[in-house]
Amino acid sequence: MVAEHIPPAVEAILMVAEDPLPPELLAQLVGTSAEEIDEVCESLAHQYVVEGRGFILARVAGGFRYQTATEQAPYVERFVLEGQSSRLSAAALETLAVVAYKQPVSRNQIAAIRGVNVDSVMRTLQQRGYVDEVARDPGPGQAVLYGTTPTFLERLGLDSISELPPLGEFFPGSDVVEALEHGLRVVPDDEFIELDDGDVDRDGDGVEADGAVASDDES
Repeated sequence: MVAEHIPPAVEAILMVAEDPLPPELLAQLVGTSAEEIDEVCESLAHQYVVEGRGFILARVAGGFRYQTATEQAPYVERFVLEGQSSRLSAAALETLAVVAYKQPVSRNQIAAIRGVNVDSVMRTLQQRGYVDEVARDPGPGQAVLYGTTPTFLERLGLDSISELPPLGEFFPGSDVVEALEHGLRVVPDDEFIELDDGDVDRDGDGVEADGAVASDDES
Protein backbone atom coordinates (compact mmCIF):
# COMPACT_ATOMS: atom_id res chain seq x y z
CA MET A 1 0.00 0.00 0.00
CA VAL A 2 1.45 3.33 -1.09
CA ALA A 3 1.51 5.99 1.62
CA GLU A 4 -0.88 8.87 0.92
CA HIS A 5 1.82 11.52 1.03
CA ILE A 6 3.97 9.95 -1.71
CA PRO A 7 1.97 10.74 -4.93
CA PRO A 8 1.51 14.46 -4.16
CA ALA A 9 5.12 14.69 -2.98
CA VAL A 10 6.32 13.18 -6.25
CA GLU A 11 4.11 15.58 -8.21
CA ALA A 12 5.46 18.58 -6.31
CA ILE A 13 9.10 17.59 -6.84
CA LEU A 14 8.68 16.85 -10.55
CA MET A 15 6.81 20.13 -11.02
CA VAL A 16 9.89 22.16 -10.08
CA ALA A 17 12.58 19.86 -11.49
CA GLU A 18 14.43 21.13 -14.56
CA ASP A 19 15.64 17.69 -15.67
CA PRO A 20 14.11 14.21 -15.63
CA LEU A 21 14.51 12.70 -12.15
CA PRO A 22 15.51 9.03 -11.80
CA PRO A 23 13.28 6.87 -9.57
CA GLU A 24 16.19 6.21 -7.21
CA LEU A 25 16.50 9.92 -6.40
CA LEU A 26 12.76 10.37 -5.99
CA ALA A 27 12.73 7.37 -3.67
CA GLN A 28 15.36 8.94 -1.45
CA LEU A 29 13.52 12.26 -1.35
CA VAL A 30 10.14 10.85 -0.32
CA GLY A 31 11.41 7.93 1.75
CA THR A 32 10.36 4.88 -0.24
CA SER A 33 11.76 2.39 -2.79
CA ALA A 34 12.51 2.92 -6.47
CA GLU A 35 10.03 0.18 -7.32
CA GLU A 36 7.26 2.02 -5.48
CA ILE A 37 8.19 5.24 -7.29
CA ASP A 38 7.81 3.42 -10.61
CA GLU A 39 4.38 2.25 -9.48
CA VAL A 40 3.33 5.71 -8.33
CA CYS A 41 4.52 7.40 -11.53
CA GLU A 42 2.78 4.85 -13.74
CA SER A 43 -0.42 5.40 -11.78
CA LEU A 44 -0.15 9.18 -12.07
CA ALA A 45 0.62 8.94 -15.79
CA HIS A 46 -2.47 6.80 -16.34
CA GLN A 47 -4.59 9.19 -14.27
CA TYR A 48 -3.51 12.21 -16.36
CA VAL A 49 -4.40 10.40 -19.61
CA VAL A 50 -7.82 9.31 -18.33
CA GLU A 51 -8.58 12.85 -17.17
CA GLY A 52 -7.46 14.29 -20.53
CA ARG A 53 -4.95 16.67 -18.97
CA GLY A 54 -2.83 18.95 -21.14
CA PHE A 55 0.35 17.34 -19.83
CA ILE A 56 1.65 13.82 -19.28
CA LEU A 57 4.15 12.18 -16.97
CA ALA A 58 6.75 10.56 -19.21
CA ARG A 59 9.81 8.46 -18.60
CA VAL A 60 12.73 9.90 -20.55
CA ALA A 61 16.52 9.77 -20.24
CA GLY A 62 16.26 7.32 -17.34
CA GLY A 63 13.95 9.47 -15.25
CA PHE A 64 10.48 11.01 -15.01
CA ARG A 65 9.33 14.48 -16.07
CA TYR A 66 6.20 16.39 -17.02
CA GLN A 67 5.77 17.29 -20.68
CA THR A 68 3.05 18.54 -23.01
CA ALA A 69 0.48 16.01 -24.20
CA THR A 70 0.93 15.22 -27.89
CA GLU A 71 -2.57 16.35 -28.87
CA GLN A 72 -1.86 19.81 -27.41
CA ALA A 73 1.22 20.30 -29.60
CA PRO A 74 -0.50 22.68 -32.10
CA TYR A 75 -1.36 25.11 -29.32
CA VAL A 76 2.13 24.98 -27.87
CA GLU A 77 3.59 25.60 -31.32
CA ARG A 78 1.62 28.86 -31.49
CA PHE A 79 3.28 29.92 -28.28
CA VAL A 80 6.76 29.14 -29.54
CA LEU A 81 8.19 31.88 -31.75
CA GLU A 82 8.69 30.89 -35.36
CA GLY A 83 12.24 30.92 -36.66
CA GLN A 84 13.82 31.12 -33.24
CA SER A 85 17.59 30.68 -33.16
CA SER A 86 17.37 27.51 -31.09
CA ARG A 87 16.28 25.52 -34.13
CA LEU A 88 18.91 23.28 -35.66
CA SER A 89 19.84 23.52 -39.32
CA ALA A 90 19.43 20.57 -41.69
CA ALA A 91 23.20 20.03 -41.59
CA ALA A 92 23.16 19.92 -37.78
CA LEU A 93 20.25 17.46 -37.75
CA GLU A 94 22.03 15.19 -40.25
CA THR A 95 25.21 15.28 -38.18
CA LEU A 96 23.29 14.61 -34.98
CA ALA A 97 21.64 11.60 -36.61
CA VAL A 98 25.05 10.19 -37.59
CA VAL A 99 26.30 10.57 -34.02
CA ALA A 100 23.14 9.02 -32.57
CA TYR A 101 23.28 5.91 -34.74
CA LYS A 102 27.07 5.43 -35.04
CA GLN A 103 28.28 6.45 -31.56
CA PRO A 104 30.94 6.44 -30.36
CA VAL A 105 32.22 8.11 -33.52
CA SER A 106 35.04 10.53 -34.40
CA ARG A 107 34.75 13.79 -36.35
CA ASN A 108 36.65 12.26 -39.28
CA GLN A 109 34.22 9.35 -39.42
CA ILE A 110 31.26 11.73 -39.35
CA ALA A 111 32.83 13.85 -42.11
CA ALA A 112 33.44 10.73 -44.21
CA ILE A 113 29.79 9.70 -43.91
CA ARG A 114 28.41 13.17 -44.70
CA GLY A 115 31.05 14.09 -47.26
CA VAL A 116 31.67 17.54 -45.77
CA ASN A 117 33.65 19.14 -42.96
CA VAL A 118 31.66 18.96 -39.72
CA ASP A 119 33.85 20.94 -37.29
CA SER A 120 31.52 23.94 -37.11
CA VAL A 121 28.37 21.83 -36.82
CA MET A 122 29.90 19.67 -34.09
CA ARG A 123 30.79 22.78 -32.08
CA THR A 124 27.18 23.91 -32.34
CA LEU A 125 25.86 20.54 -31.19
CA GLN A 126 28.27 20.54 -28.25
CA GLN A 127 27.23 24.06 -27.27
CA ARG A 128 23.58 23.01 -27.34
CA GLY A 129 24.45 20.05 -25.13
CA TYR A 130 23.29 17.37 -27.58
CA VAL A 131 26.67 15.66 -28.09
CA ASP A 132 29.81 15.37 -26.01
CA GLU A 133 33.15 13.60 -25.83
CA VAL A 134 32.65 10.07 -24.53
CA ALA A 135 35.93 8.26 -25.20
CA ARG A 136 39.22 8.15 -27.08
CA ASP A 137 39.99 5.90 -30.03
CA PRO A 138 42.68 3.43 -28.90
CA GLY A 139 44.27 3.57 -32.36
CA PRO A 140 46.96 5.93 -33.67
CA GLY A 141 46.27 9.56 -32.81
CA GLN A 142 43.69 8.63 -30.19
CA ALA A 143 40.93 10.61 -31.87
CA VAL A 144 38.15 11.96 -29.68
CA LEU A 145 34.96 9.91 -29.94
CA TYR A 146 31.55 11.56 -29.58
CA GLY A 147 28.16 10.38 -28.38
CA THR A 148 24.78 11.82 -27.52
CA THR A 149 23.91 13.21 -24.08
CA PRO A 150 20.97 12.91 -21.66
CA THR A 151 19.79 16.27 -23.03
CA PHE A 152 19.46 14.66 -26.47
CA LEU A 153 17.32 11.87 -25.00
CA GLU A 154 15.25 14.39 -23.07
CA ARG A 155 14.51 16.54 -26.13
CA LEU A 156 13.48 13.49 -28.17
CA GLY A 157 11.44 12.01 -25.34
CA LEU A 158 13.49 8.80 -25.25
CA ASP A 159 14.52 6.75 -22.25
CA SER A 160 17.59 5.29 -23.99
CA ILE A 161 19.32 5.15 -27.37
CA SER A 162 17.85 1.68 -27.92
CA GLU A 163 14.46 3.37 -28.48
CA LEU A 164 15.66 5.05 -31.68
CA PRO A 165 13.77 3.65 -34.70
CA PRO A 166 15.74 1.02 -36.68
CA LEU A 167 17.61 2.43 -39.66
CA GLY A 168 16.00 -0.20 -41.87
CA GLU A 169 12.73 1.72 -41.65
CA PHE A 170 14.30 4.59 -43.61
CA PHE A 171 15.63 2.49 -46.50
CA PRO A 172 13.59 1.71 -49.65
CA GLY A 173 12.61 -1.86 -50.45
CA SER A 174 14.75 -4.14 -52.60
CA ASP A 175 12.48 -3.60 -55.63
CA VAL A 176 12.96 0.17 -55.41
CA VAL A 177 16.74 -0.17 -55.05
CA GLU A 178 16.85 -2.50 -58.06
CA ALA A 179 14.84 -0.06 -60.15
CA LEU A 180 17.16 2.80 -59.16
CA GLU A 181 20.24 0.75 -60.03
CA HIS A 182 18.77 -0.16 -63.40
CA GLY A 183 18.00 3.47 -64.16
CA LEU A 184 21.53 4.57 -63.28
CA ARG A 185 23.28 1.71 -65.06
CA VAL A 186 25.67 2.78 -67.84
CA VAL A 187 25.51 0.67 -71.00
CA PRO A 188 29.01 -0.12 -72.39
CA ASP A 189 29.74 1.02 -75.94
CA ASP A 190 30.16 -2.57 -77.17
CA GLU A 191 26.52 -3.28 -76.24
CA PHE A 192 25.20 -0.60 -78.60
CA ILE A 193 23.65 -2.02 -81.79
CA GLU A 194 23.65 0.36 -84.74
CA LEU A 195 20.47 0.13 -86.80
CA ASP A 196 20.19 0.52 -90.56
CA ASP A 197 18.83 4.04 -90.35
CA GLY A 198 21.60 5.24 -88.04
CA ASP A 199 19.60 4.95 -84.80
CA VAL A 200 21.01 3.06 -81.86
CA ASP A 201 19.49 0.18 -79.94
CA ARG A 202 21.09 0.71 -76.51
CA ASP A 203 19.89 -2.44 -74.76
CA GLY A 204 19.81 -4.92 -77.63
CA ASP A 205 16.09 -5.61 -77.36
CA GLY A 206 15.36 -4.60 -80.95
CA VAL A 207 13.57 -1.40 -79.95
CA GLU A 208 14.87 1.98 -81.11
CA ALA A 209 14.91 5.07 -78.92
CA ASP A 210 11.64 6.28 -80.48
CA GLY A 211 9.86 2.99 -79.83
CA ALA A 212 10.11 1.58 -83.41
CA VAL A 213 11.06 -2.09 -83.74
CA ALA A 214 14.42 -2.72 -85.37
CA SER A 215 14.58 -5.30 -88.15
CA ASP A 216 17.34 -7.09 -90.04
CA ASP A 217 15.38 -6.68 -93.30
CA GLU A 218 15.51 -3.48 -95.31
CA SER A 219 12.14 -1.93 -95.95
